[in-house]
Amino acid sequence: MSPERLFGTDGVRGVVNVELTPEMALKLSLSIGTYFGPGSRILVGSDMRSGNSFLTGITIGGLISTGVKVYDAGLLPTPALQYYVKTGGFDGGVMVTASHNPPEYSGIKVVMADGIEAPRDVEEEIEEIYRELRFRRVSWRELSGSAVRVHDVVDHYLNGIVGLVDLDRVRRLDLKVAVDPANNVGTLTTPRMLRALGVKVVTVNGDLSYSPSRPPEPTPENLGDLVYTVKSAGASFGVAHDGDADRAIFIDDRGLYVPGDISGVLLCRHVAENRGERSPPRVVTAVSSSTLVSKVLSRYGIEVVWTRVGSITISRTMVKLGALAGFEENGGFMYPRHQYVRDGTMSTALMVEMLSYEKTSLSGILSELPQRYVVKKRVFVSRERLPEVYERVRARFSSLEFIDVDGLKGISDRFWFLVRPSGTEPLVRVFVEADSGQLVNEVLKELLDIFAEVYGSEVRTT
Repeated sequence: MSPERLFGTDGVRGVVNVELTPEMALKLSLSIGTYFGPGSRILVGSDMRSGNSFLTGITIGGLISTGVKVYDAGLLPTPALQYYVKTGGFDGGVMVTASHNPPEYSGIKVVMADGIEAPRDVEEEIEEIYRELRFRRVSWRELSGSAVRVHDVVDHYLNGIVGLVDLDRVRRLDLKVAVDPANNVGTLTTPRMLRALGVKVVTVNGDLSYSPSRPPEPTPENLGDLVYTVKSAGASFGVAHDGDADRAIFIDDRGLYVPGDISGVLLCRHVAENRGERSPPRVVTAVSSSTLVSKVLSRYGIEVVWTRVGSITISRTMVKLGALAGFEENGGFMYPRHQYVRDGTMSTALMVEMLSYEKTSLSGILSELPQRYVVKKRVFVSRERLPEVYERVRARFSSLEFIDVDGLKGISDRFWFLVRPSGTEPLVRVFVEADSGQLVNEVLKELLDIFAEVYGSEVRTT
């Protein structure tokens, strides 16, 4: 974790007992409790990561010592905690999770009363309290006692999802879905939700384990078990979650990986066409997502709003502008009728409902989209000369439309690209998508040539 900044892209994260120590967790919980103030009602939960048993206990203790009233939700997905905070009248929430990070990591995420992660200005205020050690100390008379155990969080969350789905339509189908919850808390929600919809469920990596057999991030290289299960069980599709189940990555009935922005496009179309929801007429997504969303949704008069990468930015933009949905290319999908945050179980419910309307396979629906070819590269260079790279890119591709909210994205009818500095590593990410394999490689070569011109011929890429 950077000494300059405590909070990262989404919460505070670090290797347990190395970076995220008991001392740090205590100071952070004291800072969070001080920010919310005495008498605030805070819901605390965690996923199943090594170290979370003591980190959660320390977090609860620190909050109580500042005069906060703590409610303990136990093990659950992040979106379940967020939904209960929003609908239960809480002042905020704290989730102990590191989402998709490797198993040795954990983290602490702050949730506001609306169920959305804390915005940057709140994070900065908590950081200031942390660094200045300005912790509120209440007298023993003001302490709220032990945390109150809350037992209905998951049930309430699942009822909220199932209540939004066309049950009669879904139950007429004979669907089978393979679920890979990464040996974490998604196993408490997605299989149950699917069974409530009348769907047959096959689960792989479904036990709650401190030592997961599948890494927490649902990338293609980590989903071999799920692909095998989809094909061998004859499943309608497969769904994989990250550690805290706020993302959903889908595997189609052929066993092929579906990128998160492509499934996001399909779910947005489902919301607009099948559910008939076309107002507010916009979808919010990060600049790293495919421009297919513009092509598909333009027929419904729906605008695409491009933002910086990061689910918090997307969520807050949706609240500010109003939107039908939001999504990321990593599998995060936000459906505001449920809540304005990523929700892997809700995404899975919408995918099931979409198939009930389309009456064809997921692979059949995907085949209707224009074929696209994608390449992603990491360029190991410093950021100092990136403005010069951007200037040369604009000159070399002068006929394109450019978006510069986060890096530089160029868009044409046949391809798009994004050149963007990483938010967590000393490198630049380059994405290219085109309608042919030849074109995607040609555009990539042009971009890498520009890096070589600016930084020298020895630029390293992977």
